[in-house]
Amino acid sequence: MKWQIAQAKQEFSQLVRAAFGEPQFIFNRDRLVAALIGGEEYEAFRKWKEERERSLADVFLELQEICAEEAYSLEVPERVDRSAAPAWSDADPTR
Repeated sequence: MKWQIAQAKQEFSQLVRAAFGEPQFIFNRDRLVAALIGGEEYEAFRKWKEERERSLADVFLELQEICAEEAYSLEVPERVDRSAAPAWSDADPTR
């Protein structure tokens, strides 16, 4: 719902209650100046933001810990050398 600042000040309790259902937007002269969200939504956002701020090294460390806990071992197949010539090269007699 849209609120003007004066209306939001006068009906603050109603504004807070309404934020539990959906975000409440506060405007000043048709310009959005604030948004009020419920506590659960904020906690979900904070958790999401923290996860996005982790480095790739942190993610790999966590993955390594999970693999150790689960006694998981990645089996890598033996490397097989192959020709480095691209399929579209002039060395291709089928072209």
